[in-house]
Amino acid sequence: MENLCRYIADGHYDAGIAFDGDADRCIAVDENGKVVDGDEIMAILALEMKKRNRLKNNTIVATVMSNMGLFKFAQAQDINLETTKVGDRYVLERMRQHGFNLGGEQSGHVILSDHMSTGDGQLTAVQLLAAMKASGKKLSELAGVMTVYPQVLKGIRADAVMKSKLSMDKAADVIIQKAQEQLGDDGRILVRASGTEPLIRVMIEGKDKDEIEALATKVVDELEERLSQNEDQKRMAGY
Repeated sequence: MENLCRYIADGHYDAGIAFDGDADRCIAVDENGKVVDGDEIMAILALEMKKRNRLKNNTIVATVMSNMGLFKFAQAQDINLETTKVGDRYVLERMRQHGFNLGGEQSGHVILSDHMSTGDGQLTAVQLLAAMKASGKKLSELAGVMTVYPQVLKGIRADAVMKSKLSMDKAADVIIQKAQEQLGDDGRILVRASGTEPLIRVMIEGKDKDEIEALATKVVDELEERLSQNEDQKRMAGY
């Protein structure tokens, strides 16, 4: 993406498009060389679809890992935002259940079910470029409808037992709740066990990157110590 960003800005192009290996995901670059990710693309498409009365049930489906800015965008634009677990299959499942036609992930996996039954990066790119043409606006202007909040993601090494204990440990809940209180309405914390790796993931969003970086480190250290204590106690008890 760094190479594409420089190429677009240096060449004074209107936009750039990047696909992953199998082209089911799409990420864009605006005329200034700034990345426009899946959340921002969904925001742009949602407004265009709503304007044309094509946004079914006035709803976007995203995952819990979508940027907080998408949630605030939806609230400001009076658009419903439903969230699912991480994974495009969960997004698609929710869309099929309720007849929604726009959903996706921050990674650029966008599902436009009026045209395709799953994510297709080239379709997403065409729809994004069509929105630019219809509005007559630059991509940076379109993406400006959503403020992207700084996001920090850290991991804690965890086995299956530690993962299962996470949701039942009251002390761990207190650690997370205190972090949320510190963030207030201008940030959020999400702690979840990874479904694919031996990790507990800690994601924090907020307005100040340095603040959330420090808070994320603090939460990780405290949770790691707490969950390690649980494991040590079990070993001492002979479990």
